[in-house]
Amino acid sequence: MLGIQYLKTGPTQYAIHYQNGKVKRAGAGLAFFYYKPVSSIAVVPVGSADAPFIFNEATADYQPVTVQGQLTYRVADPKVVASLLNYTVDGAADKYVSDDPEKLPQRLVNLAQVLTRAEVLARPLRAAIAAADAIATAVLGQLAGSAALKALGVEVLTLSILAIKPTPESARALEAEAREALLRQADGAIYDRRNAAVEQERRIKENELNTEIAVEEKKRQIRETKVAADLAVEAKEQQIREAKLNGQVTLEEERKKLVAARADNARSEADAQAYAVQSSLRPLQEMAPEVLQLLAMQSVEPRLMVSMALKEIAQNAGKIGNLNISPDLLEMLMKKE
Repeated sequence: MLGIQYLKTGPTQYAIHYQNGKVKRAGAGLAFFYYKPVSSIAVVPVGSADAPFIFNEATADYQPVTVQGQLTYRVADPKVVASLLNYTVDGAADKYVSDDPEKLPQRLVNLAQVLTRAEVLARPLRAAIAAADAIATAVLGQLAGSAALKALGVEVLTLSILAIKPTPESARALEAEAREALLRQADGAIYDRRNAAVEQERRIKENELNTEIAVEEKKRQIRETKVAADLAVEAKEQQIREAKLNGQVTLEEERKKLVAARADNARSEADAQAYAVQSSLRPLQEMAPEVLQLLAMQSVEPRLMVSMALKEIAQNAGKIGNLNISPDLLEMLMKKE
C-alpha cells in the first residue's frame, strides 16, 4: 500500500537493504518494512547447499570416465557474493528477479571439475576407478586454498565423489579381465588345494613309513636285547660250567693226590708188613727143612701128617719096593670132619 512493503527473511538468509544506492540495513533473519520505489533488497542464502555434478574426463591412458559427485558449500561473505551476482528479490525473500543465484553452484562445479580433471589425468584407468576418495580429498584441499573461491566469498564444506565409471566397453573388458583373474585364482586355489592334499597324503604316508621303521627298529632293538640277554645268560652258564669243571678238575686232582697218598701209604704199610714177615721168617729160613717139618708135625692134624708122609714116600719111591695102603687109611684121609 502506497509502495510500502514488508519483508521477512529466515535465519539462513542474509538480507541487504539498499536505499538510494546505500546500504540501510544488512543481516540474517531480518524482518522490516521498506519503501519499494527507492529500495532494492538482495537476499543471499547463507546456509549450506548441495551442488551435484557429473562430467566426463579422460585418464592418463586416454580412457574416458564419468565422474559423479556432490559439492557442499556455504556463502561465507554474503556482501561479496551480492556484489558479484544479482540476488535482488521482488516482494518475497525467495523470488529473485534474475537467474544469477543459479550461477554460483555452477561456478563452483566448474572449478571442482578443473581440479578433478587434473587428478584424473594423473592416474591410469584402474587407479582412477579405485581412487575416488583420494581424488575427492585432493580436490577439496585445493578448493580450500583456492583464491578464486575466496574471491567469490564462498566456502566449500565437503566434496564427495560418488563414482568414477568407465565406458561400458571398458567396464566389460575390466570385468572380463577381473573375471579371468578370479578364475585363475580359483584354478590356482584348486591346484593348491589338490597339491596340499597330495602333500598331506605324502606326509601321512611318510609318517606311516617312519612309524613302521620306528616299530621295526624297536623290534630289532628288542631282538638284539634278547640276544644280548641270552648271550649274557649263556656266558654266565658257561662260567658256571667252567667253574664246575674247574671244581671237578680240582677235586679229581685232590682225589688223585689222595689216591696217590693212599697208595703210598698202602705201599709203605705193605713194605712194613713184608719187612715184618721177612724179619719174622728169617730165623725159619735159616733152619733145616727137617727141623721145620718136625716143628710143623707137632701142631699139624693127623690127616696132614699122613699126607706129608705119603709125600715123602713119593719122593723116595725109587727106594721102596712094595707099599700097601689100606682102604681104611684112604677113607680116613678123604673123610671130611
